[in-house]
Amino acid sequence: MGGGLIVHAQTQEQREIVALVREFVDREVIPQASAFDHDDVFPEPLVERMRELGLFGITIPEEHGGLGLDVTTYALVQAELSRGWMSLSGVLNTHLITARMIATRGTGEQRQRLLPRMATGEWRAAYSMTEPHAGSDVQAIRTTARRDGDDWVIDGQKMWVTNGLRSSLVCLLVRTDPEADPPHRGMTAFVVEKPAGAADVPGLTIAKLEKLGYKGVESTELAFDGFRTPASSVLGGEEGLGRGFAWFMEGIELGRINVAARGVGIATAALEASLRYARERETFGKPIAAHQAIQMKLADMATRIEAARMLMLSAAAKKDRGERVDLEAGMAKLFATETAQEAALEAMRIHGGYGYSPEFVVERLYRDAPVLVIGEGTNEIQRLLIARRLLERAEESDPGPEARGR
Repeated sequence: MGGGLIVHAQTQEQREIVALVREFVDREVIPQASAFDHDDVFPEPLVERMRELGLFGITIPEEHGGLGLDVTTYALVQAELSRGWMSLSGVLNTHLITARMIATRGTGEQRQRLLPRMATGEWRAAYSMTEPHAGSDVQAIRTTARRDGDDWVIDGQKMWVTNGLRSSLVCLLVRTDPEADPPHRGMTAFVVEKPAGAADVPGLTIAKLEKLGYKGVESTELAFDGFRTPASSVLGGEEGLGRGFAWFMEGIELGRINVAARGVGIATAALEASLRYARERETFGKPIAAHQAIQMKLADMATRIEAARMLMLSAAAKKDRGERVDLEAGMAKLFATETAQEAALEAMRIHGGYGYSPEFVVERLYRDAPVLVIGEGTNEIQRLLIARRLLERAEESDPGPEARGR
């Protein structure tokens, strides 16, 4: 079966959890992934096994029923899941971003009531910022919430919400003060509850969106029209009003590490498939692996994958230390997702015509990889954020012209 990632986890605990997930991926995910993908069917049996393995609570604190593991271990697990089928990592990503936001920013009541059910996977969570006219420009969102007695009333439209249908919770960014200037000061995070699997509830209609890849896990549109949610659903309670934008930006750091891990996983799958095929396929009387042109492709793929993995681990380790990681997470996301797209294309070239066939995994990798360069902030936006943060750091560390002897 697959050999997993090139460099293995460093601690004993990480080795054990990654080995457990790798076995699950090799034995159960890889044999079934293409069928679920081609039929675009939610992989309920695989998700149930993920619940049994405790993956829905992997980073949730132990006192709330989770495993309490660090972001580094989580990233390694997500890379392994994506090596088997990226859609499974999507089932976890929004769930655990929301869980982390509740654990770090929620009220005591919110933590006690929500996290234990989330840790078991009984309640799964979605995470929603994007709107039809507001993707990378988050401050342009228009969805609003207005206070009405003991409730808030939500109106607006959210797009590309992963897990939007099957989730019991949606972590939602809305405008509670439309007149705020700058707009982010009037944005608030809500954790709204809804019946899992129901597409039409009072004040909320959920529609599935069709996609090129990333099948199985649903991407949805949420249309709010007078949806009522209690005041207790404001993340952080009354103190959370107007702080949603900053808290969502904290959450997206974890999301970008996750997307980097997905890129590492997809690229690793592409390399493994290419290594197998190159040893089996013969041209001109010898395996194509003996041709230097193929060897160069394999060498470049492996080198870029290892570099992407190191960037992912660096960002995760810094997040574990409680430091700001917008720069490192952005770099990891940018490089790993570009690597995934390039690796998927190179794998298709190595496979030739067979790479274009749905009978081979490369075709699925080629369809799945592009969403990574778009999701959690496009790679064009990542470059701008990276440059901005580099310039900020240079300004902060610059002693000034007099200290430099000018």
